[in-house]
Amino acid sequence: MKPNTWFALCGLSSFAAAQAVTYQNLTSANVRVDTGQTGPAVEEVHYYYDQWPIGLAISKQGRIFVCYTRGTYAYTLGEVTNTTAETPYPNLALNTPPGGLSTTFNGIPFGSSSNNTFISVQALYVAPDDTLWVLDTGRPSTNETEMLTMPYAQPGGPKLVAINLTNNSISATYTFPASVHYPDSYMNDLRFDMRPNVTASGKGICYIVDSSNEGRTGFIMLDLGTGESWRQLTQHPSTLRTFEDVPSYQGIPFYQRSPGLPLTNNQEGLDGAELSLYGDVMYYSPLTGDYVYSIETQYLRANPANDTLATQRASNNVKNLGQRGGNANGFSGDSNGAVYMLMPEQNAIYNYNTTTLQAEAFVRDPRIIWPDSSNVGFDGYIYFNINQLPYQPDWNNGTDLRQYPGVILRAKLPNNGTKSTVLGA
Repeated sequence: MKPNTWFALCGLSSFAAAQAVTYQNLTSANVRVDTGQTGPAVEEVHYYYDQWPIGLAISKQGRIFVCYTRGTYAYTLGEVTNTTAETPYPNLALNTPPGGLSTTFNGIPFGSSSNNTFISVQALYVAPDDTLWVLDTGRPSTNETEMLTMPYAQPGGPKLVAINLTNNSISATYTFPASVHYPDSYMNDLRFDMRPNVTASGKGICYIVDSSNEGRTGFIMLDLGTGESWRQLTQHPSTLRTFEDVPSYQGIPFYQRSPGLPLTNNQEGLDGAELSLYGDVMYYSPLTGDYVYSIETQYLRANPANDTLATQRASNNVKNLGQRGGNANGFSGDSNGAVYMLMPEQNAIYNYNTTTLQAEAFVRDPRIIWPDSSNVGFDGYIYFNINQLPYQPDWNNGTDLRQYPGVILRAKLPNNGTKSTVLGA
């Protein structure tokens, strides 16, 4: 062994010995810690012990309505009856399609075509006149060869239903032609503008998000007076999913691992959507993207059947408003014009400030594990469902990693914010 080698080894040995030190945390050091909490206090309103929720809506009287995407669940639309229980709404019969949730034609599964019972409800909305609006996708999950699949929709199954909360009866039902709601469409959320000047019929309009995982994302518009519907921004880049997006939930990079299928990524595009305070702008974004977009609603309301340039004008007038700091799920708005965005990666809700054109922190809490739907109540609180969606068996090789209970949380809005009634919706 060469002398210089021997001295080098001795030096390394001494260095290693010097490193063999036991360190202790010094309580006096006052190291900064992320508490996981920001903003107003978060309150627990309701606990789910039976079915995992998707959407919710709060009436003027404080009634809480919830919905569940349908697979094996006994019902898809419910009302909260106490802190730990819900019941089918308006009744179990209206949650039970005759002939079952789905059928098969030439070996191809299709959802029920029932237009007078609920199949799989995705979203809810309560208007100031105490109407509960119910958005039924018509596409339940089914178990085919031990793998969950979603059958195609049939005309009649996908629908928008209005329920009078005074007498709990259906007051209107709207269905969609196959040229507007495709067999692989998936209606995800809805917003209303009931002012008489926004449509020729004078009865208002409904804007519906089509978040189809199969790729034909876009907006569906429905004239509530005539029942006519049309599409805009179908497969526009602003509505498409981000290719191979890898979000992080609770500090873990997340992929989808479905039983019997290759590892993949979340395929959902257009998801969150909210109208500006005066209804002239729609803010929106895909779930699997970090950018916020907007378009003036006049371009969405233009029916391509009446204007050959309507589709081009809509496409040309989309604005990219920049990044917001992560993926976002659903949106909600309040009487101050705030656009609240559910941020599952951050266990948080952000506000897109339409004045400063920046995303701002609103509330963050460790209990916000996948905020799936939100609703601004008449009482000045924002309510939101927590359903632990990334831990569902579909995404984890068939193993259900969710832990009951699911929960409805709420937080007080700033600056006396409450549900906006400017648009009559």
